[in-house]
Amino acid sequence: MKASLGSRIFDSANTALMLVLIAVMLYPIVFVFSASFSNPALVASGQVRLLPQDWTWIAYERILFLPDLWISYWNTIRYTVVQTVLTLIVTAMMAYPLAKRWLPGRRAILLMAAFTLLFNGGLIPTFLVVQHLGLLNSIWAIVLPTLVNTWYLFIMRTFFEALPKELEDAATMDGCSTMGVLLRIVMPLSLPVMLTIGLFTAVGQWNSFFDALIYLSDRDKYPLQILLRNIIIAGSGSETYMEDGGATFVETVKYSTIMIATLPILCIYPFIQKYFVQGSMIGGIKG
Repeated sequence: MKASLGSRIFDSANTALMLVLIAVMLYPIVFVFSASFSNPALVASGQVRLLPQDWTWIAYERILFLPDLWISYWNTIRYTVVQTVLTLIVTAMMAYPLAKRWLPGRRAILLMAAFTLLFNGGLIPTFLVVQHLGLLNSIWAIVLPTLVNTWYLFIMRTFFEALPKELEDAATMDGCSTMGVLLRIVMPLSLPVMLTIGLFTAVGQWNSFFDALIYLSDRDKYPLQILLRNIIIAGSGSETYMEDGGATFVETVKYSTIMIATLPILCIYPFIQKYFVQGSMIGGIKG
């Protein structure tokens, strides 16, 4: 079918707009990458615009040998993995029964869950709850308060509702319990939505620093984002990043730290991108 003039104009305008948006989103990443490898003096003077100028590894050499970096890296990995795994388990165990219309009190539970989308206890009450539970300065202070995201719960519930009921009935007739149906039938079929929610959770926890700033007091438990915040915002340790001639390369250290902190998520995303698109579409449509 031959496309009309209006359709071709729309497609061309849409393509041009997408290219502009891609350029706008890619430029900060390319600039940070270039600045991290450029001469510190050129970065500080604003001469680095897009491509690296006068390549140097000095910032990476200094930051990669910083003990706090690897301690923070390990803490961030721990928090992210534990948060993601527990979120998927707890959310799935809550979403699956809520997808069944025969569940007693289902409507009331859904209303109470939806209520949390609009209202929450606030920062101080949440801190007091964490404090009284004895969770301060531990991994559980980072993980438990944000363990279940209501929006992810509704997405997963909608996905479970769209699965063919005949598959579960057949598994039940073969002797599967409710937990067996969930683990052997529903979960393998729910890989797209599980990976989508897992990606959202992992990215959110990887980039989180405010909870750690509030609940953690031991520097050995700080995540990577706290170190990044200290270098970029607070300027902590800037006197350490000095060359023998007295010139500072704190600016390139900032950019190199950003690249080190961002690289893992950028590497993971391409492997689950196809599931991400499928999970976002199916989980957002009511079956």
